[in-house]
Order: sequence, then structure tokens, then C-alpha cells
Amino acid sequence: MARPLRIQYPGAVYHVTCRGNEQKDIFKDDADRRRFLEYLIQSLDIYSVKLCSYIIMTNHFHLLVQTPLGNLAEFMRHFNITYTGYYNRRHNRTGHLYQGRYKSILVDKDAYLAVLSRYIHLNPVRVKAMEKVPREEKIRYLTTYPWSSLPGYLSRRKREEYIDYTLVLAAYGGDTDRARQAYREALYLELAAGIEIKDKVCGQSILGSEGFIEWVMEKFLSGEKDRERPSLKEIHTYRAKDVILKAVEQEAGKGVEEIIKEKGVYRQVLMELLYRVGGLKGQEIGKIMGVGYTSVSQERRRLRQRLAGDRKLAALIARIEQKCH
Repeated sequence: MARPLRIQYPGAVYHVTCRGNEQKDIFKDDADRRRFLEYLIQSLDIYSVKLCSYIIMTNHFHLLVQTPLGNLAEFMRHFNITYTGYYNRRHNRTGHLYQGRYKSILVDKDAYLAVLSRYIHLNPVRVKAMEKVPREEKIRYLTTYPWSSLPGYLSRRKREEYIDYTLVLAAYGGDTDRARQAYREALYLELAAGIEIKDKVCGQSILGSEGFIEWVMEKFLSGEKDRERPSLKEIHTYRAKDVILKAVEQEAGKGVEEIIKEKGVYRQVLMELLYRVGGLKGQEIGKIMGVGYTSVSQERRRLRQRLAGDRKLAALIARIEQKCH
């Protein structure tokens, strides 16, 4: 069987799943789950990815994410390698933790975002052991399950900073108490009716309306000649790169070559804005700076650490970013 296609573009939404190798557990205890979330939050920050929903089960996990920079593969590679390394060290093991590559389905957010979020949140009660459990007990188990983004969808007080609730709740009128009540009611109705999405997925890769699938096919899968053409993302990225370079030069009062050579804060700011505003990947930024992509990640992390207690630096970045638009 052919591998599912990997379609990436800025703003794309994906349902991502990973299972343990040979169906084995990928979490031994709550310490593993806490570290998993820690690495997930770090990766979301590094790659500017939005997390809408998640669930952690014993031998697999589900994520519903949006990639403003069109960089799902880069994000998942970093995240999975980081957690696998930790897991292998802690449990004195070697080799693959996951069963093959992660599975990702490109999602039509207008048609399926809310449905998929509920599908993910229902996972704890969709296991065989819960089949004959009474409805009220299922609800109690579901709402108290600790390794899920569901609590923030049911109560404002339980929201987490690293979850973007707005995309899903937009289907119910916005991030309001009324929307949360509507989400709750839809979720509870589906406890009995269930949700099936597998038969709606096109080519193992796309979940959406006919119009969305046609758009994806025409835009990304229309033939080798079309694939060879520069995409709109690439054109806009390189145009943005020139704007960012000029804005940083103006603020620093010196040329890019000097900024790179000095290895100061403006160099870190340039790396950050080329990634976050320009949409360039770490490897591309590294070529501009004359370093490897790991150095780019390290410098961006150092900048974020400095930002935590430096208002002047935050104002500087805001000024430069404003000039880029």
C-alpha cells in the first residue's frame, strides 16, 4: 500500500496520531505523560504551531493542530525525536518507540474541525472495556480524565494557555460559556451515537467537503509539472525575507553582514523573525547566517528566555515586526 501523501501549506489543519511500536505502551506512568506534555508545549512554541485538541491514551495519542507556517513535518520530527529520546533513556531501552511514521490527515476546518475535536475527546470511552458502561458513568469518566484538552472546552476556569480553543469553538459562536455548553451537549449526544470518520477520509490523507478535496487536488496534486512550479508560499516567503532583513537593518543601524558577524541580540531577533514572520525553516535561516539549523533553534530559544524579563527587547521586536507588515 502506498504511503499517504504529506500535504503542507501555511494555515493547514491536521489530525495527527502516533501509536506505540507493536501496539506497546508509550507511557508507563504519569511522569511520562507530564514529560510528554512538556515536550509538546516546547515544540508548539519552537515551531509556532497551534494546538486545538489532544488526548493521551496508554499506547497512542491524538493531536488536532494548525500550522501557520506550513511546517507539520518539522514540528513532528522534533517532537517525536525528543520524547523518544527521553523515554528510551528513562526506561533503559533502544530502538523505535512508535509504529512507523506518524499518521496525519489534512482537515477541512470549516466542515470537520469541531467534529474531529469531539472525536478526539471521546477516545477514553471508545475502548472495548467501556462498551457496556452506563452513560452517566461514561460522562463522569470522560470529564475527569486528566490527560485531555476537554476540561478547557467544558469550563473557562480550566483553560490551558497552550491550547487554542477559538478555532473549534468558532463553530458554536465563539469562545463563550454558551459555546462551551453547546460543545458539551454535542459531545454527550455522541456518547451513544458515536462518531466515525475513517470512511470519510479521501486517499488516507484528506478529510473535508467535496469542494475542499477538489481544491487540494488541484492545488497540490495536479501533476508533476505543477509540482515543479514555485508555490505562492515560496514566493511570499522570499519577498518577506527581504522586508525583514531591511527592517532589522534599519532598527540596528547596520548592515546584515555586520549583524551576523557580531552575534548579538539583533542576530537572534533576525533569526526569530525570519522563522515566525517570514516562514523560513531552520535550515534556510542557517544558510543565511552561516550556521546549522540546530544553532538557529538554540539562538531562538535563548531569545525567548531573554524576552521573559526584558520589556525593552519585547518592544524592539514589536517595532521591527510592525515594519514588516
